[in-house]
Amino acid sequence: MPSFDTPVPVGAFALLILAFAVKQLGADFLLQSNWMAQGKERSSAWLAPLCAHTGLHGLGTLLIALMVKPALWWLALADFAIHAAIDRGKALVGRRTGFPATDARFWWLIGTDQFLHQVTHIGLALVLAAA
Repeated sequence: MPSFDTPVPVGAFALLILAFAVKQLGADFLLQSNWMAQGKERSSAWLAPLCAHTGLHGLGTLLIALMVKPALWWLALADFAIHAAIDRGKALVGRRTGFPATDARFWWLIGTDQFLHQVTHIGLALVLAAA
């Protein structure tokens, strides 16, 4: 395989990708309460559960940024906003389509949600690794 020159250290980038994957697992699956998961999907009174959930994402990103480059603390705010947009979008599409868990399209929606979160994490990791 040919060698590529890159301004981003590959080792640091790989460790950051791993840190963001752990953050995603924690925020979306281990720390998300029923109140957050069900509340953010509602048609009304969804803002508080959504903000609590995406706050977990922002907090995780803040911790990662503070360990790597504290001046980039504001990436936590960006992550909060991006995760809120992705999760709210998924909720709106899910409610509109009403796919049951037995329909493959339900899982496509979940997969698209997780894909968009990982693409976000790649971008955050690139910013932090290049800093």
